[in-house]
Amino acid sequence: QVQLVESGGGLVQPGGSLKLSCAASGRTFSSYAMGWFRQAPGKEREFVAVIMYSGSTVYANSVRGRFTISRDNAKNTVYLQMNSLKPEDTANYYCAADKSPRIQYYSTPPTGNFGSWGQGTQVTVSS
Repeated sequence: QVQLVESGGGLVQPGGSLKLSCAASGRTFSSYAMGWFRQAPGKEREFVAVIMYSGSTVYANSVRGRFTISRDNAKNTVYLQMNSLKPEDTANYYCAADKSPRIQYYSTPPTGNFGSWGQGTQVTVSS
């Protein structure tokens, strides 16, 4: 099991930027895909982005071109740089770690493939 702690959320105006961080501990970080998901009030949790152990990435259509996921294996940390934020990006953002090592995704990964979750960090986009 891995422990995940997100940070970096907050209130930002439309068009602004935020960078989320997720610090991991408890197992070998570099071998696992790491994902970001989000959940808005009254809605189901949805996929945002994933970065594989290889460094390859997959994004949801709604964020592609605006968000960038990255990882620093030396720091056991995954990041989500969010630019050109929109009110519809408002949600609680969760970091998650894949259950199995060395998995490669080429499209939206199943949420059930992620076995460890952080507590979430709130992002609010409003003027």
